Amino acid sequence: MQRGNLDDLVAFLAVARERSFTKAAAKLGVSQSALSHTIRDLEARLGVRLLTRTTRSVSPTEAGERLLGTVGPRFEEIEAELTAVSELREKPAGTIRITATDYAADTILWPKLTKFLQQYPDIKVEITIDYGLTDIVAGRFDAGVRSGEQVAKDMIAVRIGPDMRVAVVGAPAYFRTRSEPKKPQDLIAHNCINLRLPTHGGLYAWEFEKGARELKVRTEGQLIFNGTFQMLNAALAGFGLAYVPEDLAQPYIAKGRLKRVLEDWCPPYSGYHLYYPSRRQSSAAFALLVDALRHRG
Repeated sequence: MQRGNLDDLVAFLAVARERSFTKAAAKLGVSQSALSHTIRDLEARLGVRLLTRTTRSVSPTEAGERLLGTVGPRFEEIEAELTAVSELREKPAGTIRITATDYAADTILWPKLTKFLQQYPDIKVEITIDYGLTDIVAGRFDAGVRSGEQVAKDMIAVRIGPDMRVAVVGAPAYFRTRSEPKKPQDLIAHNCINLRLPTHGGLYAWEFEKGARELKVRTEGQLIFNGTFQMLNAALAGFGLAYVPEDLAQPYIAKGRLKRVLEDWCPPYSGYHLYYPSRRQSSAAFALLVDALRHRG
């Protein structure tokens, strides 16, 4: 196959995966018009349409899906082998892509990465903040970060943080006009600050446990965010109750800026884990990163 044909396939895979000419062009470092021209030439040579284009979206046709499913993994294997060969140098190198929540990135990943990146200057780490429980294989991430209970059984999971607890908190000003909830069901009468989950588009249901009882409460309120720190700030400002990690709220509880409720309904749960596909061929750089992030407490 001519080199130009390989370049055209790379261009098609980028558009099909990103579902966008704009994003694919930026990723490939070419103009949108040049990329569009390349795709049209490829479709003309094959005699079949590969992409369905509208003013708002781009999606593969049946033929495009088949090409994406068969050719895509082969290109990934080639890229993985090239990366493995490049790592035969004295210094480990390569780019590692991780998806995590903002809280996990700030409190678990970043403190450990500051030392790791200084030690291995040829290793690059890309962190994407996401609450959507992203499919890391489809998203072409090397790994993801979730609490232990959320990791799929077919993934390898490595603990990178201690056990955690959540805390339901509100500012003293909020409780001046509201009675404290004594049980999770009482939250229905409160102004709660919610988290939007992009995966399903719904709001996160607050989870509680006491003895053998487990409850999920669908709360209501004026504010909805897609990040933990914003929910905490809203609670500090007196706009309602927030459901946030305990250690994030604790400094404000200690200073009297937040009051905790329903503590007996919030037991510890498994902390953050780094997870990745069991069939993933571990590179030297990735193995070093996993070891650096591993929780040893």
